[in-house]
Amino acid sequence: MASIIEPELLLLGDDISQDPNVIVGYRTGRRIPDHTLRLGAGAFLRTGTVIYGGSSIGARLQTGHNVVIREQNTLGDDVQIWNNTTIDYGCTIGNHVKIHTNCYIAQYTVMEDEVFLAPGVTIANDFHPNCFYSAECMRGPILKRGVQIGVNVTLTPGVIIGEYSVIGSGAVVTKDVPPHSLVVGNPGRVIKRTPEVTCKTGVAKEGFSYHPYAEQLAEE
Repeated sequence: MASIIEPELLLLGDDISQDPNVIVGYRTGRRIPDHTLRLGAGAFLRTGTVIYGGSSIGARLQTGHNVVIREQNTLGDDVQIWNNTTIDYGCTIGNHVKIHTNCYIAQYTVMEDEVFLAPGVTIANDFHPNCFYSAECMRGPILKRGVQIGVNVTLTPGVIIGEYSVIGSGAVVTKDVPPHSLVVGNPGRVIKRTPEVTCKTGVAKEGFSYHPYAEQLAEE
């Protein structure tokens, strides 16, 4: 059975499905002005999911196993978050965002619509850990619309990834990335624009062709 903490602080939409051992409305130890959890219709929450109170989540959220969504987050519609991923507090996530397995999303990260994160992505927000002013200086990265992040990428605090850019597997991004860029390496560097990327399998005859998640849903 799912555990519901303080049901008077839950605003739940219709047709929510949840496996056993799901916790909805977990109360944070932080002092926040509103502990109410707003969870939109059609959510599917798998075993081990913990959603804290104090967030606003749109329709049709899907979680894998052992997902944690902390407080004071805003999530749009049709967000997917897969196994063993944590969304720390104070993040803003748009519509049709897919976050894969074993990802960590640091506080104050912003993701616009149609962002994709492959497994093992780590997002940082603290320029100088344990500095006296550390909490005041935290800046999460900003991922603009349609950004695609590869396996085991690290995004350092405050970087801005431009629209429809692709970050290659294992890259460490330390500087802002212009729109429509392909970034690889440590430290990450732009090696070409995404329209110049060719298909290694030969299936696609043109340059990199982004397929919006919203269109994928419509085709199912």
